[in-house]
Amino acid sequence: MKRAFVNGKFYLSEGSFAQAVISENGKFTHVGSNDEIHPLTIDAEIIDMGGHTVLPGFNDSHLHLYNVGVMRSSLNLMDATSIADCITAGQNYIAQNGIASNQPIFGRGWNQDYFTDRRPLTRHDLDKISTAHPIVATRACGHLAAVNSLALKLAGIHRNTPDVPGGEIRKDESDEPTGVITENALELLNPLKPTPSVEDMAATIKTAMEYAASHGITSVQTNDLRNKNWQAMLDAYNLVYSRKEGTLRTYHQCCFTDIDGLRDFIAAGQTMGQGNDMHKIGPIKMFVDGSLGAHTAAMRLPYNDNPNTTGVYCMTVAQLDEMVKTANASGFGCVIHAIGDGAIDMVLTAYEKMGVNNLRNGIIHCQITDLPLLERFKATDVLALVQPIFLHYDMKIVESRVGKELASTSYAFNTMDKLGIHTSYGTDAPIEDLNTINNIHCAVNRQDLKGEPTVGYNSVECVSLARAIDNYTIESAYASFDENKKGRIAPDFLADMCVLDKDIFAIDPSEIKFVKVNMTILGGDIVYRIV
Repeated sequence: MKRAFVNGKFYLSEGSFAQAVISENGKFTHVGSNDEIHPLTIDAEIIDMGGHTVLPGFNDSHLHLYNVGVMRSSLNLMDATSIADCITAGQNYIAQNGIASNQPIFGRGWNQDYFTDRRPLTRHDLDKISTAHPIVATRACGHLAAVNSLALKLAGIHRNTPDVPGGEIRKDESDEPTGVITENALELLNPLKPTPSVEDMAATIKTAMEYAASHGITSVQTNDLRNKNWQAMLDAYNLVYSRKEGTLRTYHQCCFTDIDGLRDFIAAGQTMGQGNDMHKIGPIKMFVDGSLGAHTAAMRLPYNDNPNTTGVYCMTVAQLDEMVKTANASGFGCVIHAIGDGAIDMVLTAYEKMGVNNLRNGIIHCQITDLPLLERFKATDVLALVQPIFLHYDMKIVESRVGKELASTSYAFNTMDKLGIHTSYGTDAPIEDLNTINNIHCAVNRQDLKGEPTVGYNSVECVSLARAIDNYTIESAYASFDENKKGRIAPDFLADMCVLDKDIFAIDPSEIKFVKVNMTILGGDIVYRIV
Protein backbone atom coordinates (compact mmCIF):
# COMPACT_ATOMS: atom_id res chain seq x y z
CA MET A 1 0.00 0.00 0.00
CA LYS A 2 1.27 3.43 -0.99
CA ARG A 3 0.43 6.14 1.50
CA ALA A 4 1.14 9.85 1.62
CA PHE A 5 1.28 11.40 5.08
CA VAL A 6 0.91 15.14 4.55
CA ASN A 7 0.58 18.38 6.48
CA GLY A 8 2.72 17.31 9.42
CA LYS A 9 5.90 18.34 11.21
CA PHE A 10 8.17 15.37 10.63
CA TYR A 11 11.35 15.34 12.71
CA LEU A 12 14.37 14.51 10.55
CA SER A 13 17.29 15.58 12.75
CA GLU A 14 18.05 18.37 15.19
CA GLY A 15 16.50 21.56 13.79
CA SER A 16 15.38 19.87 10.56
CA PHE A 17 11.77 19.01 9.70
CA ALA A 18 9.67 18.00 6.70
CA GLN A 19 5.96 18.50 5.95
CA ALA A 20 5.15 15.25 4.20
CA VAL A 21 6.36 11.73 3.47
CA ILE A 22 5.38 8.84 1.23
CA SER A 23 5.63 5.20 2.29
CA GLU A 24 5.36 2.16 0.07
CA ASN A 25 6.08 -1.50 0.75
CA GLY A 26 6.91 -0.68 4.34
CA LYS A 27 9.55 1.98 3.66
CA PHE A 28 9.77 5.70 3.16
CA THR A 29 10.22 6.55 -0.50
CA HIS A 30 10.03 10.36 -0.42
CA VAL A 31 10.41 13.04 2.25
CA GLY A 32 9.84 16.74 1.62
CA SER A 33 7.42 19.65 1.64
CA ASN A 34 3.71 19.37 0.91
CA ASP A 35 4.32 20.93 -2.51
CA GLU A 36 7.12 18.49 -3.33
CA ILE A 37 5.11 15.48 -2.29
CA HIS A 38 1.76 16.50 -3.84
CA PRO A 39 2.57 15.42 -7.46
CA LEU A 40 3.51 11.96 -6.16
CA THR A 41 0.21 11.31 -4.36
CA ILE A 42 -2.03 10.51 -7.34
CA ASP A 43 -2.09 6.74 -6.65
CA ALA A 44 -1.63 6.98 -2.89
CA GLU A 45 -3.94 6.93 0.10
CA ILE A 46 -3.60 10.39 1.64
CA ILE A 47 -3.51 10.80 5.41
CA ASP A 48 -3.61 14.37 6.72
CA MET A 49 -1.55 14.72 9.90
CA GLY A 50 -3.35 17.92 10.87
CA GLY A 51 -0.13 19.79 11.59
CA HIS A 52 0.91 17.34 14.32
CA THR A 53 4.52 16.58 15.18
CA VAL A 54 5.74 13.20 13.97
CA LEU A 55 8.79 11.37 15.32
CA PRO A 56 10.48 8.17 14.19
CA GLY A 57 8.97 5.21 16.03
CA PHE A 58 10.54 4.72 19.44
CA ASN A 59 12.85 1.74 19.92
CA ASP A 60 13.11 0.53 23.53
CA SER A 61 16.65 -0.85 23.75
CA HIS A 62 15.98 -3.01 26.80
CA LEU A 63 12.79 -4.32 28.36
CA HIS A 64 10.98 -7.55 29.14
CA LEU A 65 8.02 -7.42 26.79
CA TYR A 66 6.46 -10.73 27.81
CA ASN A 67 6.51 -9.68 31.46
CA VAL A 68 4.84 -6.41 30.49
CA GLY A 69 1.94 -8.55 29.29
CA VAL A 70 2.06 -10.71 32.42
CA MET A 71 2.07 -7.61 34.63
CA ARG A 72 -1.15 -6.38 33.07
CA SER A 73 -3.02 -9.37 34.48
CA SER A 74 -1.10 -9.89 37.75
CA LEU A 75 -1.31 -8.35 41.22
CA ASN A 76 0.01 -4.84 40.61
CA LEU A 77 1.75 -3.31 43.63
CA MET A 78 3.37 -0.35 41.88
CA ASP A 79 1.11 2.21 43.54
CA ALA A 80 1.51 0.85 47.07
CA THR A 81 2.81 3.45 49.54
CA SER A 82 2.78 1.15 52.58
CA ILE A 83 2.86 -2.48 53.58
CA ALA A 84 -0.82 -2.11 54.48
CA ASP A 85 -1.52 -1.03 50.88
CA CYS A 86 0.14 -4.23 49.61
CA ILE A 87 -1.94 -6.37 51.96
CA THR A 88 -5.18 -4.66 50.95
CA ALA A 89 -4.32 -4.90 47.24
CA GLY A 90 -3.59 -8.61 47.60
CA GLN A 91 -6.83 -9.32 49.46
CA ASN A 92 -8.84 -7.37 46.87
CA TYR A 93 -7.08 -9.15 44.00
CA ILE A 94 -8.05 -12.58 45.39
CA ALA A 95 -11.66 -11.53 46.00
CA GLN A 96 -12.17 -9.77 42.67
CA ASN A 97 -10.68 -12.62 40.63
CA GLY A 98 -12.18 -15.48 42.65
CA ILE A 99 -8.82 -17.22 42.95
CA ALA A 100 -9.15 -20.74 44.33
CA SER A 101 -7.13 -21.92 47.33
CA ASN A 102 -3.64 -23.26 46.56
CA GLN A 103 -3.52 -21.38 43.25
CA PRO A 104 -0.28 -19.32 43.20
CA ILE A 105 -0.52 -15.53 43.17
CA PHE A 106 2.22 -13.46 41.58
CA GLY A 107 2.53 -9.75 42.24
CA ARG A 108 5.07 -7.15 41.29
CA GLY A 109 6.03 -3.53 41.70
CA TRP A 110 6.37 -2.80 45.43
CA ASN A 111 9.21 -0.62 46.65
CA GLN A 112 10.04 -0.36 50.33
CA ASP A 113 11.54 3.10 49.85
CA TYR A 114 7.99 4.35 49.30
CA PHE A 115 6.78 2.75 52.56
CA THR A 116 6.63 4.70 55.81
CA ASP A 117 8.67 2.06 57.69
CA ARG A 118 11.11 1.59 54.79
CA ARG A 119 11.45 -2.18 55.12
CA PRO A 120 10.87 -4.95 52.59
CA LEU A 121 7.79 -7.12 52.68
CA THR A 122 8.22 -10.40 54.58
CA ARG A 123 6.39 -13.70 54.79
CA HIS A 124 4.53 -12.42 57.83
CA ASP A 125 3.12 -9.50 55.81
CA LEU A 126 2.08 -11.70 52.93
CA ASP A 127 0.52 -14.25 55.27
CA LYS A 128 -1.96 -11.48 56.13
CA ILE A 129 -3.10 -11.55 52.50
CA SER A 130 -3.60 -15.31 52.55
CA THR A 131 -2.27 -18.49 54.08
CA ALA A 132 -4.28 -20.57 51.60
CA HIS A 133 -2.52 -19.28 48.48
CA PRO A 134 1.23 -19.36 47.78
CA ILE A 135 2.18 -15.73 47.15
CA VAL A 136 5.27 -14.36 45.38
CA ALA A 137 5.56 -10.55 45.41
CA THR A 138 8.52 -9.31 43.40
CA ARG A 139 10.07 -5.95 44.18
CA ALA A 140 9.93 -3.28 41.46
CA CYS A 141 13.54 -3.93 40.46
CA GLY A 142 12.93 -7.64 39.80
CA HIS A 143 16.00 -8.65 41.82
CA LEU A 144 14.27 -9.39 45.12
CA ALA A 145 11.01 -11.10 45.99
CA ALA A 146 9.01 -11.62 49.17
CA VAL A 147 7.03 -14.84 49.55
CA ASN A 148 4.55 -16.04 52.15
CA SER A 149 4.92 -19.07 54.40
CA LEU A 150 3.03 -21.40 52.07
CA ALA A 151 5.21 -20.41 49.13
CA LEU A 152 8.34 -21.10 51.19
CA LYS A 153 6.98 -24.53 52.09
CA LEU A 154 6.03 -25.45 48.52
CA ALA A 155 9.40 -24.23 47.21
CA GLY A 156 11.19 -26.33 49.81
CA ILE A 157 12.90 -23.35 51.41
CA HIS A 158 13.58 -23.70 55.13
CA ARG A 159 16.19 -22.86 57.77
CA ASN A 160 18.57 -25.55 56.49
CA THR A 161 18.31 -24.67 52.81
CA PRO A 162 21.88 -24.01 51.64
CA ASP A 163 22.87 -20.63 50.25
CA VAL A 164 22.71 -20.17 46.50
CA PRO A 165 25.86 -18.74 44.88
CA GLY A 166 25.07 -15.21 43.72
CA GLY A 167 21.83 -15.06 45.71
CA GLU A 168 20.43 -14.75 49.20
CA ILE A 169 17.82 -16.45 51.36
CA ARG A 170 17.52 -13.84 54.07
CA LYS A 171 16.93 -15.09 57.60
CA ASP A 172 15.86 -13.61 60.93
CA GLU A 173 17.54 -13.76 64.35
CA SER A 174 16.24 -17.32 64.81
CA ASP A 175 17.77 -18.39 61.50
CA GLU A 176 14.32 -18.81 59.93
CA PRO A 177 13.71 -17.53 56.39
CA THR A 178 12.11 -14.07 56.41
CA GLY A 179 10.54 -14.73 53.01
CA VAL A 180 12.96 -12.36 51.26
CA ILE A 181 14.79 -14.00 48.36
CA THR A 182 17.30 -12.25 46.07
CA GLU A 183 19.14 -12.70 42.76
CA ASN A 184 20.12 -16.27 41.79
CA ALA A 185 18.17 -17.69 44.73
CA LEU A 186 14.99 -16.60 42.95
CA GLU A 187 15.43 -19.73 40.81
CA LEU A 188 14.24 -21.71 43.84
CA LEU A 189 10.77 -20.23 43.26
CA ASN A 190 10.47 -21.57 39.71
CA PRO A 191 8.50 -24.69 40.76
CA LEU A 192 5.69 -22.36 41.88
CA LYS A 193 5.29 -20.85 38.44
CA PRO A 194 2.70 -22.40 36.14
CA THR A 195 3.82 -23.51 32.71
CA PRO A 196 1.68 -21.59 30.21
CA SER A 197 0.89 -23.02 26.81
CA VAL A 198 2.40 -21.49 23.70
CA GLU A 199 -1.07 -20.16 22.87
CA ASP A 200 -1.30 -18.46 26.27
CA MET A 201 2.17 -16.99 25.87
CA ALA A 202 1.29 -15.68 22.42
CA ALA A 203 -1.80 -13.96 23.82
CA THR A 204 0.30 -12.34 26.55
CA ILE A 205 2.85 -11.13 23.98
CA LYS A 206 0.09 -9.68 21.79
CA THR A 207 -1.34 -7.78 24.77
CA ALA A 208 2.09 -6.33 25.56
CA MET A 209 2.68 -5.33 21.93
CA GLU A 210 -0.59 -3.45 21.79
CA TYR A 211 0.28 -1.59 24.97
CA ALA A 212 3.73 -0.70 23.61
CA ALA A 213 2.20 0.60 20.38
CA SER A 214 0.00 2.95 22.44
CA HIS A 215 3.20 4.66 23.58
CA GLY A 216 4.66 5.14 20.09
CA ILE A 217 6.98 2.15 20.28
CA THR A 218 7.62 0.36 17.01
CA SER A 219 10.67 -1.71 18.00
CA VAL A 220 11.82 -3.43 21.17
CA GLN A 221 14.94 -5.22 22.27
CA THR A 222 13.50 -7.67 24.73
CA ASN A 223 14.82 -10.13 27.29
CA ASP A 224 12.21 -12.91 27.15
CA LEU A 225 14.16 -15.87 25.76
CA ARG A 226 16.09 -17.26 28.71
CA ASN A 227 17.61 -20.45 30.00
CA LYS A 228 15.30 -23.44 29.59
CA ASN A 229 12.24 -21.55 28.29
CA TRP A 230 13.82 -20.06 25.20
CA GLN A 231 12.35 -22.47 22.64
CA ALA A 232 8.79 -22.20 23.96
CA MET A 233 9.04 -18.41 24.11
CA LEU A 234 10.44 -18.27 20.58
CA ASP A 235 7.59 -20.51 19.40
CA ALA A 236 5.10 -18.10 20.98
CA TYR A 237 6.64 -15.10 19.22
CA ASN A 238 6.72 -16.98 15.93
CA LEU A 239 3.02 -17.75 16.40
CA VAL A 240 2.19 -14.06 16.89
CA TYR A 241 4.06 -13.06 13.74
CA SER A 242 2.77 -15.98 11.64
CA ARG A 243 -0.74 -14.76 12.37
CA LYS A 244 0.20 -11.21 11.31
CA GLU A 245 -0.64 -9.99 14.82
CA GLY A 246 2.73 -8.40 15.60
CA THR A 247 2.35 -4.64 16.07
CA LEU A 248 6.04 -3.95 16.65
CA ARG A 249 9.47 -5.26 15.69
CA THR A 250 11.30 -7.56 18.09
CA TYR A 251 15.03 -8.10 18.62
CA HIS A 252 15.71 -10.75 21.26
CA GLN A 253 18.31 -10.31 23.99
CA CYS A 254 18.72 -14.01 24.80
CA CYS A 255 19.45 -14.52 28.49
CA PHE A 256 21.59 -17.34 29.85
CA THR A 257 22.97 -17.63 33.35
CA ASP A 258 25.25 -20.63 32.89
CA ILE A 259 27.68 -21.82 30.24
CA ASP A 260 25.86 -25.10 29.53
CA GLY A 261 22.62 -23.33 28.66
CA LEU A 262 24.48 -20.92 26.38
CA ARG A 263 26.28 -23.75 24.61
CA ASP A 264 23.02 -25.65 24.10
CA PHE A 265 21.42 -22.54 22.56
CA ILE A 266 24.33 -22.10 20.16
CA ALA A 267 24.37 -25.81 19.33
CA ALA A 268 20.67 -25.60 18.45
CA GLY A 269 21.67 -23.46 15.47
CA GLN A 270 20.66 -20.01 16.67
CA THR A 271 22.69 -17.09 15.29
CA MET A 272 22.68 -13.38 16.01
CA GLY A 273 20.75 -11.53 13.31
CA GLN A 274 18.75 -14.60 12.31
CA GLY A 275 15.25 -13.58 11.24
CA ASN A 276 13.77 -10.60 9.41
CA ASP A 277 12.91 -6.94 9.94
CA MET A 278 9.99 -7.89 12.18
CA HIS A 279 11.57 -10.56 14.35
CA LYS A 280 15.25 -11.33 14.93
CA ILE A 281 17.58 -13.14 17.29
CA GLY A 282 19.91 -10.68 18.98
CA PRO A 283 22.79 -10.79 21.47
CA ILE A 284 23.36 -12.87 24.58
CA LYS A 285 22.08 -11.27 27.79
CA MET A 286 23.70 -11.91 31.19
CA PHE A 287 23.45 -10.61 34.75
CA VAL A 288 26.48 -9.63 36.80
CA ASP A 289 24.75 -7.87 39.71
CA GLY A 290 21.41 -6.79 41.12
CA SER A 291 19.78 -3.44 41.82
CA LEU A 292 20.58 -0.29 43.75
CA GLY A 293 17.25 -0.28 45.56
CA ALA A 294 17.75 -3.82 46.87
CA HIS A 295 21.40 -3.18 47.90
CA THR A 296 22.42 -5.94 45.46
CA ALA A 297 24.14 -3.79 42.81
CA ALA A 298 27.82 -4.76 43.03
CA MET A 299 29.97 -1.89 44.28
CA ARG A 300 33.74 -1.43 44.51
CA LEU A 301 33.33 -0.05 48.04
CA PRO A 302 30.73 -0.85 50.74
CA TYR A 303 27.35 0.87 50.55
CA ASN A 304 27.28 4.25 52.23
CA ASP A 305 24.06 3.34 54.06
CA ASN A 306 24.90 -0.34 54.66
CA PRO A 307 28.67 -0.78 55.19
CA ASN A 308 28.20 -4.52 55.73
CA THR A 309 27.71 -5.20 52.03
CA THR A 310 29.14 -4.34 48.62
CA GLY A 311 26.18 -5.96 46.89
CA VAL A 312 25.89 -9.27 45.04
CA TYR A 313 27.99 -10.59 42.16
CA CYS A 314 25.87 -13.07 40.21
CA MET A 315 28.95 -14.45 38.40
CA THR A 316 32.60 -14.92 39.13
CA VAL A 317 35.21 -13.31 36.88
CA ALA A 318 36.06 -16.72 35.44
CA GLN A 319 32.40 -17.51 34.69
CA LEU A 320 31.86 -14.14 33.02
CA ASP A 321 35.01 -14.42 30.91
CA GLU A 322 33.99 -17.89 29.72
CA MET A 323 30.47 -16.75 28.84
CA VAL A 324 31.64 -13.67 26.91
CA LYS A 325 34.36 -15.58 25.09
CA THR A 326 31.97 -18.39 24.13
CA ALA A 327 29.30 -15.98 22.89
CA ASN A 328 31.69 -13.78 20.90
CA ALA A 329 33.46 -16.76 19.37
CA SER A 330 30.09 -17.95 18.05
CA GLY A 331 29.24 -14.58 16.52
CA PHE A 332 27.01 -13.34 19.32
CA GLY A 333 27.48 -9.95 20.90
CA CYS A 334 26.74 -9.61 24.62
CA VAL A 335 24.61 -7.14 26.55
CA ILE A 336 25.21 -7.50 30.26
CA HIS A 337 23.24 -6.15 33.20
CA ALA A 338 25.62 -4.12 35.38
CA ILE A 339 24.47 -1.36 37.72
CA GLY A 340 27.14 -0.94 40.40
CA ASP A 341 30.58 0.45 39.59
CA GLY A 342 32.13 -2.88 40.66
CA ALA A 343 29.97 -4.80 38.21
CA ILE A 344 30.61 -2.28 35.41
CA ASP A 345 34.36 -2.54 35.99
CA MET A 346 34.12 -6.32 35.85
CA VAL A 347 32.20 -6.32 32.55
CA LEU A 348 34.43 -3.71 30.90
CA THR A 349 37.47 -5.81 31.84
CA ALA A 350 35.89 -8.88 30.26
CA TYR A 351 35.15 -6.95 27.08
CA GLU A 352 38.63 -5.41 26.95
CA LYS A 353 40.07 -8.92 26.80
CA MET A 354 38.07 -9.51 23.59
CA GLY A 355 39.72 -6.67 21.62
CA VAL A 356 37.91 -4.77 18.85
CA ASN A 357 34.18 -4.62 19.55
CA ASN A 358 32.78 -5.54 16.14
CA LEU A 359 29.91 -7.45 17.76
CA ARG A 360 28.74 -4.35 19.65
CA ASN A 361 29.04 -5.73 23.15
CA GLY A 362 27.19 -3.48 25.56
CA ILE A 363 26.29 -2.87 29.17
CA ILE A 364 22.68 -2.50 30.26
CA HIS A 365 21.88 0.12 32.93
CA CYS A 366 25.38 1.60 33.53
CA GLN A 367 24.08 3.54 36.53
CA ILE A 368 26.91 4.01 39.05
CA THR A 369 29.94 5.35 37.21
CA ASP A 370 32.87 7.69 37.43
CA LEU A 371 34.67 9.39 34.55
CA PRO A 372 37.44 6.76 34.21
CA LEU A 373 34.82 4.05 33.78
CA LEU A 374 33.02 6.07 31.10
CA GLU A 375 36.28 6.74 29.30
CA ARG A 376 36.80 2.98 29.14
CA PHE A 377 33.40 2.64 27.42
CA LYS A 378 34.62 4.98 24.70
CA ALA A 379 38.08 3.44 24.40
CA THR A 380 36.61 -0.03 23.80
CA ASP A 381 33.52 1.25 21.95
CA VAL A 382 31.22 -0.54 24.40
CA LEU A 383 27.54 0.36 24.04
CA ALA A 384 25.56 1.84 26.94
CA LEU A 385 21.89 0.80 27.07
CA VAL A 386 20.43 3.14 29.71
CA GLN A 387 17.05 3.92 31.26
CA PRO A 388 16.59 7.65 32.10
CA ILE A 389 13.23 6.84 33.73
CA PHE A 390 15.18 5.23 36.60
CA LEU A 391 15.97 8.76 37.77
CA HIS A 392 12.34 9.14 38.86
CA TYR A 393 13.08 6.89 41.84
CA ASP A 394 16.84 6.57 42.03
CA MET A 395 17.57 10.29 42.46
CA LYS A 396 15.92 9.96 45.87
CA ILE A 397 18.24 7.19 47.09
CA VAL A 398 21.48 7.30 45.12
CA GLU A 399 23.38 9.66 47.43
CA SER A 400 22.40 7.68 50.51
CA ARG A 401 23.43 4.44 48.80
CA VAL A 402 26.79 5.42 47.27
CA GLY A 403 27.70 8.82 48.73
CA LYS A 404 27.50 12.30 47.22
CA GLU A 405 30.74 12.20 45.22
CA LEU A 406 30.02 8.98 43.34
CA ALA A 407 26.36 9.95 42.92
CA SER A 408 27.47 13.14 41.14
CA THR A 409 29.16 11.12 38.36
CA SER A 410 26.37 8.55 38.00
CA TYR A 411 23.44 8.44 35.55
CA ALA A 412 25.82 10.56 33.47
CA PHE A 413 23.82 10.66 30.25
CA ASN A 414 25.15 13.99 28.98
CA THR A 415 28.75 12.96 29.67
CA MET A 416 28.13 9.73 27.76
CA ASP A 417 26.95 11.73 24.77
CA LYS A 418 29.87 14.17 24.95
CA LEU A 419 32.34 11.28 25.05
CA GLY A 420 30.73 9.80 21.94
CA ILE A 421 29.56 6.61 23.63
CA HIS A 422 26.82 4.84 21.70
CA THR A 423 24.01 5.42 24.20
CA SER A 424 20.51 4.05 23.62
CA TYR A 425 17.38 4.52 25.69
CA GLY A 426 14.94 2.01 27.12
CA THR A 427 12.75 1.49 30.18
CA ASP A 428 13.45 -2.04 31.47
CA ALA A 429 9.67 -2.45 31.62
CA PRO A 430 7.94 -3.74 33.64
CA ILE A 431 10.56 -2.54 36.15
CA GLU A 432 9.26 0.88 35.11
CA ASP A 433 6.35 1.57 32.81
CA LEU A 434 7.35 1.63 29.14
CA ASN A 435 5.93 5.15 28.75
CA THR A 436 8.25 6.80 26.22
CA ILE A 437 7.37 10.40 27.03
CA ASN A 438 8.12 9.96 30.74
CA ASN A 439 11.49 8.51 29.75
CA ILE A 440 12.31 11.55 27.60
CA HIS A 441 11.16 13.90 30.38
CA CYS A 442 13.63 12.30 32.80
CA ALA A 443 16.48 12.52 30.29
CA VAL A 444 15.85 16.16 29.38
CA ASN A 445 14.78 17.57 32.76
CA ARG A 446 16.29 15.09 35.26
CA GLN A 447 13.17 15.45 37.36
CA ASP A 448 10.76 12.91 38.77
CA LEU A 449 7.29 12.64 37.29
CA LYS A 450 6.05 15.30 39.69
CA GLY A 451 8.53 17.79 38.21
CA GLU A 452 10.94 17.76 41.16
CA PRO A 453 13.52 19.06 41.81
CA THR A 454 12.73 22.23 39.89
CA VAL A 455 16.29 22.74 38.63
CA GLY A 456 16.81 19.06 37.86
CA TYR A 457 18.91 16.53 39.72
CA ASN A 458 22.60 17.08 38.83
CA SER A 459 21.40 19.22 35.93
CA VAL A 460 24.78 19.25 34.14
CA GLU A 461 23.79 15.79 32.94
CA CYS A 462 20.56 16.97 31.26
CA VAL A 463 20.45 16.18 27.55
CA SER A 464 18.80 18.14 24.76
CA LEU A 465 15.40 17.06 23.48
CA ALA A 466 16.81 16.21 20.05
CA ARG A 467 19.58 14.15 21.63
CA ALA A 468 17.06 12.26 23.76
CA ILE A 469 14.92 11.47 20.71
CA ASP A 470 17.95 10.36 18.69
CA ASN A 471 19.14 8.12 21.52
CA TYR A 472 15.67 6.56 21.65
CA THR A 473 15.56 5.96 17.89
CA ILE A 474 18.74 5.94 15.81
CA GLU A 475 21.05 4.92 18.67
CA SER A 476 18.70 2.11 19.67
CA ALA A 477 18.76 1.04 16.02
CA TYR A 478 22.56 1.00 16.19
CA ALA A 479 22.38 -1.45 19.08
CA SER A 480 20.63 -3.94 16.79
CA PHE A 481 22.79 -3.24 13.69
CA ASP A 482 19.82 -1.44 12.07
CA GLU A 483 21.11 2.14 11.92
CA ASN A 484 20.92 2.16 8.10
CA LYS A 485 17.28 1.11 7.96
CA LYS A 486 15.56 2.14 11.18
CA GLY A 487 15.27 5.15 13.49
CA ARG A 488 15.08 7.98 10.94
CA ILE A 489 12.39 9.47 8.76
CA ALA A 490 14.37 9.22 5.53
CA PRO A 491 14.11 7.49 2.12
CA ASP A 492 14.73 3.73 2.23
CA PHE A 493 14.26 3.60 6.00
CA LEU A 494 11.45 1.54 7.50
CA ALA A 495 8.30 3.67 7.67
CA ASP A 496 7.92 3.58 11.45
CA MET A 497 6.54 6.74 13.10
CA CYS A 498 4.58 8.07 16.03
CA VAL A 499 2.33 11.14 16.07
CA LEU A 500 2.17 13.39 19.14
CA ASP A 501 -0.74 15.44 20.39
CA LYS A 502 1.48 18.49 21.04
CA ASP A 503 4.52 19.98 19.37
CA ILE A 504 7.15 18.67 21.74
CA PHE A 505 9.72 21.02 20.20
CA ALA A 506 7.69 24.17 20.88
CA ILE A 507 6.56 23.65 24.46
CA ASP A 508 8.43 24.44 27.64
CA PRO A 509 10.57 21.41 28.67
CA SER A 510 8.60 21.20 31.91
CA GLU A 511 5.52 20.34 29.82
CA ILE A 512 7.11 17.36 28.04
CA LYS A 513 5.67 14.85 30.52
CA PHE A 514 2.13 15.84 29.51
CA VAL A 515 2.59 14.99 25.82
CA LYS A 516 0.62 11.98 24.54
CA VAL A 517 0.93 9.68 21.55
CA ASN A 518 -2.03 9.99 19.17
CA MET A 519 -0.99 7.47 16.52
CA THR A 520 1.65 4.83 15.86
CA ILE A 521 2.61 3.72 12.35
CA LEU A 522 4.58 0.56 11.59
CA GLY A 523 5.88 0.05 8.07
CA GLY A 524 3.39 2.61 6.81
CA ASP A 525 0.44 0.88 8.51
CA ILE A 526 -1.45 2.46 11.41
CA VAL A 527 -1.23 0.05 14.36
CA TYR A 528 -2.50 2.41 17.05
CA ARG A 529 -4.79 5.42 16.93
CA ILE A 530 -6.29 7.20 19.91
CA VAL A 531 -10.08 6.99 19.86
